[in-house]
Amino acid sequence: MPLKPEARAIVDIAAKEFPALGTEVVDADHARRILARRPQPDVEPIPVGWVAERTVPGSEGCGDVRARVYWPGKHIDRPGVVVFCHGGGWVLCDVDTHDRLCRAMTNATGAVVVSVDYRRAPEHPFPAAAVDAYTVTRWVADHPTALGADPDRIAVAGDSSGGNLAAVTALMARDRGGPDIAFQLLIYPMLDHAQDTASYRDNAHGYFVTADHLRWYWQQYLGDSGDGAHPYASPLRAADLSGLPPAHIITAELDPLRDEAEEYGRRLAAAGTPTDVRRYDGMFHGFVSMAEHLPDAVAAGSAAYRALAAALGTSPEHPDGEAGP
Repeated sequence: MPLKPEARAIVDIAAKEFPALGTEVVDADHARRILARRPQPDVEPIPVGWVAERTVPGSEGCGDVRARVYWPGKHIDRPGVVVFCHGGGWVLCDVDTHDRLCRAMTNATGAVVVSVDYRRAPEHPFPAAAVDAYTVTRWVADHPTALGADPDRIAVAGDSSGGNLAAVTALMARDRGGPDIAFQLLIYPMLDHAQDTASYRDNAHGYFVTADHLRWYWQQYLGDSGDGAHPYASPLRAADLSGLPPAHIITAELDPLRDEAEEYGRRLAAAGTPTDVRRYDGMFHGFVSMAEHLPDAVAAGSAAYRALAAALGTSPEHPDGEAGP
């Protein structure tokens, strides 16, 4: 089906403001400046219980990793934790751009949300972002008193390139002997550098995020010598997907990434992992962050937050997924 009318209106506006990645000579700094100049909506932050910045000691000879931690407005004794990785092609966006989503998530799930301010490409190519995401997850498990949380109830989540990092963190945790991950929420994740699916061809242009954008992101992330076939870069290329946590995967019908995310869901299920893949017809890549304007975004968030809360055994403050006090 075509874009729903309310989605088409957003796509047409956003496409005019977004950098022409992959079709013009635009470096990462230039792209970030273009996005920083865009008018920002004047909205009040969603109230939560508490927000704090944390610095997590780096690993593998890397520097420290910043993270922003959100506690739900409703007091819960030793809640579960969601380690969240923002999207933006490993190049754009940060914890500020995804602040509203994380606030909604902590209120709707009753979990502590730890948003990872991972190192971005191209300054820090693969595997820097993946190392940072795993480092923060390891720290969450090893320092439960720092969060007042239950280290045995940890989920990973992310959108787009952040969905890649969430999936990779689950793989790393399996391969490296922990920590145990209870659940993974993958929101239209980037999972394969090959970019050779039917949805890449059918949805290459006209739906905000284009095949050109995604190709540029992969180029920035992998650099000149990055191994795109490595499972920690392209989780869909992993030979073995057994022993991974249950998954909830959100896809958008008119997204170049649709097919690879749905194939990942099929492979997880075939490996014995409980997996729920939900496609939202008439939607585009990025729609989940637009709950103020799109009913499908509210529906997608509601289903995802219920799944997270159930997996973590938390008591959501807003079971319907709506943001706000």
